[in-house]
Amino acid sequence: MLPLVEIPELVRHYAPWFASLLSPEALAQFQRYISGLIVSENKTVDGINRIFVVDVRNQSSLNRFLHESPFSIEAVNQARLKLLSSLAGTQMKPKGILSVDDTLLTHYGQHFEKIAYLYDSTQGCYVWAHNLVNLHYSDDQTDYPVDFRLWEPVDIDALEAGLKAAGVPLRAGKYVLKDSAPKKWRNYLLHLWRRHQHKPAVQQLYQSKLLFAQQMLTKFFSNHPELNLPVTFDNWYTQPAFCQFLDKTVQTAYVGTLANDDRVILASGTQRLDAFALTLQAEHQDALKHGTTPVFHKITIDYKGARETYYSYCHTHRIHNFGKQRLVINHRKADLSDTAMFLMSNKLNWQAQGITRIRRHRWPVAVDHEEGKADGLDQDQVRDFQALSRHIALVAVTYSLLRAAQHDRALLHTLQQQIKTRLDGSAGSCRRHTQ
Repeated sequence: MLPLVEIPELVRHYAPWFASLLSPEALAQFQRYISGLIVSENKTVDGINRIFVVDVRNQSSLNRFLHESPFSIEAVNQARLKLLSSLAGTQMKPKGILSVDDTLLTHYGQHFEKIAYLYDSTQGCYVWAHNLVNLHYSDDQTDYPVDFRLWEPVDIDALEAGLKAAGVPLRAGKYVLKDSAPKKWRNYLLHLWRRHQHKPAVQQLYQSKLLFAQQMLTKFFSNHPELNLPVTFDNWYTQPAFCQFLDKTVQTAYVGTLANDDRVILASGTQRLDAFALTLQAEHQDALKHGTTPVFHKITIDYKGARETYYSYCHTHRIHNFGKQRLVINHRKADLSDTAMFLMSNKLNWQAQGITRIRRHRWPVAVDHEEGKADGLDQDQVRDFQALSRHIALVAVTYSLLRAAQHDRALLHTLQQQIKTRLDGSAGSCRRHTQ
């Protein structure tokens, strides 16, 4: 672990953007915390505090900063976005793309406020974790989180009482599940909540990840009416109500991701997408054999400075539960031997190239989660929910400062003068030379 004798230049350079939001003491702790998230291998409060070898302080100062400092997470987030918008390379652009995703912040033990036992698809098991929902921006030059919310598990007793107060009838025969099968009782109440969430009194009883996503997107488009950016997301978020919200309420384009068992409605009947894709592949191979027009066409897209090739089927179809959609089926291999990816969009005149390019920009949010965890997203061991939310906001600041530094000529020039080395402008280069 490298010791720090002063606040790194990168942090000092950007600290004025946040100075008006914090007291002088809180700003000092802010800079120490961000510095530790960049430099320290141990990103707990104790680990961050111990890397400072000149201005030595008790770790309680950083603890108070996270737990007691009155700074507004929303204000810090807006200052972060304002900083990013001040640089040509990181400001939002007309061809930018928004993506919605979530990630688990796993913890050892259960003694964390509002922690839940959640299924981790990457590990194939249940883990104790918080769930972070993220709205992410991406274009060919940059990407960064726009907004984020920590999901809170439902309070079943409060949900039951709230449903009754809102006049939602509960079946008498279901009450036995409270003791005999608590999980089924929970699922029953959540089913009722979903059915009646159009009622304001019911919706406020619980905030699902989908509602978080809707709220963040509503706020974004309200704050940026000049930006009509498309939204992309994976299969979990590709749900009829969410797609309807994007199409009718915020009136923006979307690219969702369908699963193998989603169904397309054909003249011959309803068919699973994986079976439909096999039929198209057979027709494609037959067309190639006889020299007629192939079913899948070669397309290329530009992504982050590189060219990528796909073999795509694109046509308007009715998708079960979604209505008329633009369906794209993509392969990466010319012989179509790889696994197909199924995409859909509400823009019925769009072609495969544009839809594929938009969906490709969902990947940076996954990278953000990985890099965010490298910056300490799930290493804090903070048990208080509000303090954890502040920690996440500061990790977002750290990620964004590294992104901003890639496009900040003044900062890069200063760093190059100090270390007598030409920087390549990457986030990794800025991080290494900050250390």
